[in-house]
Amino acid sequence: MLSTAAAAVRSVVTYAGVLAYIAVAGPLGLFISVVFKWKDGLYALGHAGVRLALGMSGIRYRVEGRQHVPSGAVVFCSNHESNVDPPILFEALHSHLHILYKAELHGFPIMGTVFDVGGFVPVDRGDRDRALASIERGAASLRAGNSFLIFPEGTRSRTGALLPFKKGGFIMAIKAQVPIVPVAVQGGRAAMQKGSPWVRPVRVSVRIGRPIETAGRDVDDRGALVAEVREAIEALLAEGPVWT
Repeated sequence: MLSTAAAAVRSVVTYAGVLAYIAVAGPLGLFISVVFKWKDGLYALGHAGVRLALGMSGIRYRVEGRQHVPSGAVVFCSNHESNVDPPILFEALHSHLHILYKAELHGFPIMGTVFDVGGFVPVDRGDRDRALASIERGAASLRAGNSFLIFPEGTRSRTGALLPFKKGGFIMAIKAQVPIVPVAVQGGRAAMQKGSPWVRPVRVSVRIGRPIETAGRDVDDRGALVAEVREAIEALLAEGPVWT
């Protein structure tokens, strides 16, 4: 296992490298996407930044179940146990993945603007009207062919056990009548010890389950849909990590 001193040095170098990349690639990506209407360029820079961060920090991942992902727009629904989950899933699941995310993240410099241009949708859970408007935006984006990632727990689980699921992302999928694809991510929690800013090399497992259809369901069916997806994610987690 990497010593604390070695982890600290590697983390500082990684943070510096990623911040430098964002300082250069962020404005460049915004310029390309806004002036030339080339969203593909913004996504390409985003994926390059994630690969840089994962490579510098020594974090590796392996995916099983890609064959289960249908063509067309879907909602990937994943458990959430660490800060490294979002970038890994952004890289692993889809080349143009949109994300339903907590509205407070929109306030970070450059990040909020990049998220807007990329088509990500912020959700303000403290304001019901704004949250409902975000769900409608997400449903419209799904109908336009864009796939989304949601973390229905709303925050990281400290123990690995699933927290209660919030229903917004499920309502979004029902309104758009697109499948929900369950995802189980494991291993990332060891990347950062509690109270420590240092990132350690870990191996992260991503299991993708069979899609769960929403076609023919309406919003009144959201509770049953939540229970079905939760059961599917629990079953994927019970299979254990992909790494052997």
